[in-house]
Amino acid sequence: MTVVETDRIEMADISSEQALDDMFEALEPVPEGLKVEIVEGTVYMSPQRDTHWEIILDLIEQLRATYPRKRLKSDVRIDYPGHLNGFATDVTAMAEGAEKTDAGRWRHEDVEFVAEVISKGTAANDYGPKKAAYAAAEVPAYLIVDPYVRRSLLYTQPKDGDYATETKIAFGDEIDLTGTVVGLVLDTSEFPRD
Repeated sequence: MTVVETDRIEMADISSEQALDDMFEALEPVPEGLKVEIVEGTVYMSPQRDTHWEIILDLIEQLRATYPRKRLKSDVRIDYPGHLNGFATDVTAMAEGAEKTDAGRWRHEDVEFVAEVISKGTAANDYGPKKAAYAAAEVPAYLIVDPYVRRSLLYTQPKDGDYATETKIAFGDEIDLTGTVVGLVLDTSEFPRD
């Protein structure tokens, strides 16, 4: 009983970043083929599916028109505002000049674009707490790609912890990011359906 109380006191004094570090460290080694994220303090492990990966790769290939390879990330941990949010976003585009912290992590302040491809088991995170965290971090463009309904949602203009603009795009239509820092149009015609 005393040990449990001591642990609780020690945990209360640990920073969110340190708590996230400890949580991720406790999960190592992660089995191959699984993606691990911590959303509002809850651990999620998801298997990578072919459809999921094909959409991610398609997005990365198209983003290469604007972003050098080193500024594009996939499944790389970035900590976001809110309670214990260590996300491994499907696609992240970093700002020019972005550098890792002393702890070796990318900063959410340097994220220009985020895309999440929906998985059935974690869809609620992408539409809820992750959207809120990206808006709070003022990520200029957040794209949700949903292969189950063959539609994407683009959120832009973050303000006061939410996005002012939501645009629905059917698979086959173009995603116009020319009015954002990304500055290009994404083609969804080859996005597979799940």
